[in-house]
Amino acid sequence: MSGQYILDEKGNPIEEPDILKWGEWFEKIEHRRVAVYITPSDVIISTVFLGLDHSFGEGAPVLWETMIFGGPHDQYQDRYTSLAAAIEGHDQAVALAKGEERP
Repeated sequence: MSGQYILDEKGNPIEEPDILKWGEWFEKIEHRRVAVYITPSDVIISTVFLGLDHSFGEGAPVLWETMIFGGPHDQYQDRYTSLAAAIEGHDQAVALAKGEERP
């Protein structure tokens, strides 16, 4: 197991053992961007496919991440094992950045 993943044409993660193929795929942000939201005060909430397993051998591969850049929650971060969880986490982080609720 290489721990390097790409997304297939349906958006499912698949392991890619060839580092050159993985790097070529990874360098295109449009392959990896799930969602981005910018508040009126220029706080950025970004959710991406990481391409590398961040579970460190503990459970299911952790392949998605949401971060907040700017504002009172600057550097907030959460990671996920599925696209559905990443989308839900993105929405929660947007609400947090907008002062609506906490994740």
